[in-house]
Amino acid sequence: MSGRFTVVGIGPGDPELVTVKAVRVIGAAQVVAYHAGVSAQSHARRIAADLFPPGVIEEELRYPVTSGSTDHPGGYLGALSDFYQRCTQRLAEHLDAGRDVALLAEGDPLFYGSAMYLHDRFKDRYETLVVPGVPAFAAATAAIAHPLVRQDDVLTVLPATLPEPELARRLADTDGAVIMKLGRTFPAVRAALEQAGRLHGAWYVERASQPEQRWLPVSEVDPDSVPYFSLIVVPGDAANPPDGARLRQASGAAAPTSRTPAAAAEVLVVGLGPGPQDWLTPEASAALAQVTHVVGYGPYVQLVPQRAGMTRHASGNTVEIDRARHALDLAKAGEKVAVVSGGDAGVFGMAAAVFEAAQDPAYREIAIRVLPGVSAVQAVAARAGAPIGADFAVVSLSDRLKPWAVVEQRLRAVAQADLVLAIYNPASRSRTHQLARAQSLLLEHRRPETVVIIGRDIGRDDESLTVTTLAELDPAAVDMKCLLIVGADATRVGHAGVWTPRSVPAMSE
Repeated sequence: MSGRFTVVGIGPGDPELVTVKAVRVIGAAQVVAYHAGVSAQSHARRIAADLFPPGVIEEELRYPVTSGSTDHPGGYLGALSDFYQRCTQRLAEHLDAGRDVALLAEGDPLFYGSAMYLHDRFKDRYETLVVPGVPAFAAATAAIAHPLVRQDDVLTVLPATLPEPELARRLADTDGAVIMKLGRTFPAVRAALEQAGRLHGAWYVERASQPEQRWLPVSEVDPDSVPYFSLIVVPGDAANPPDGARLRQASGAAAPTSRTPAAAAEVLVVGLGPGPQDWLTPEASAALAQVTHVVGYGPYVQLVPQRAGMTRHASGNTVEIDRARHALDLAKAGEKVAVVSGGDAGVFGMAAAVFEAAQDPAYREIAIRVLPGVSAVQAVAARAGAPIGADFAVVSLSDRLKPWAVVEQRLRAVAQADLVLAIYNPASRSRTHQLARAQSLLLEHRRPETVVIIGRDIGRDDESLTVTTLAELDPAAVDMKCLLIVGADATRVGHAGVWTPRSVPAMSE
């Protein structure tokens, strides 16, 4: 009969933080395994050594590398993969012989731990058990004796190995945060905290719960003194003090301010283009570098690089007017505000919503300036060739803001006029039949071989462009990430791409 494999969390370093269950499992094990650094004593063994039963077999699993530098032909990941395979073989010999194996894991076993990779290899072969442990960030929070998150705060745990801009974005978009895996990454992490406006109130904790434990504000840390056994705690109170200031986030109201409202309060409405930074206009880029607040639909707000002094206000996809009012309230309070939209803000974007909300007399003194962006129809057309080189129309198939009967009426008018047609919002999870209906309607007036272009995520890494015909269009293959261009009668597919002639023959009497 095979032995049982147990991964045991032993906490962050203080032996008194090892759980009662962990003590029992270690004390009953016939084999205790633990990881060790290339040239260091095992930290896990130091924590739990007094719990080892007499005569226990010890298996030290010493890493072959500690960083990404190695001469292994498979690189760092290849070296680790071979290491875990060797560890698997060593421990499997004990399990096959019927011996119970306890693998020690610092902190919690399934929280950025090495033990999980061996558990992955054993869970389908042997009886396995995971004993949770106190994670390092819990000990760090206790050390600074400051609440990490409270009430409806959101906590985000981040690896310091993320790219600096991504780390800054995520720090700006959360309340409380924990940043793990410091060491050499500390300078970039500090810069990300500063860009996100979260440096003030962020705490550095080193060797939490251990005798050498120390903590101090991140702003006071010497970057050359940061070991791997350290992390950063960003309490939610640093973003949302518990004195009621958090009401701004909950209600969407403007933040209290002591500023005198500007003589010419203004809201900028900025088109970000279809996605790539190369398609963001210099005018829009310069404007976003000056504002102190960015308001928009979550995925679009995420496209704006985080920087110090800027607050981002992300919201859902169906609250355009509330979002616009929030921006207008911020501007009225004297803040520099940009409302962002994908593509061009004036083409099914936030510009119209801002102007609609601004009809409220309370916003009479606020100016609105729209900065154009590359629209999705332009991006798809450019990828395909020149399909909108002549007259064209743009229609959204969404019937959230207009009756479907109106959509059908407009589609008929475009089809009868023989205009090239760009179709926005062709489908979504809740709208699955409109495109098929539009296809049938267009076929009443257009030839089956009419050219159709399907652009998906144009400008992004996984973009695709499909050229088909109106009759062969498969509505089931189209989703919200797509934009369609339905050609006119004169639209052609040439050797270089799709194009529509600029000239139109005179209509016969």
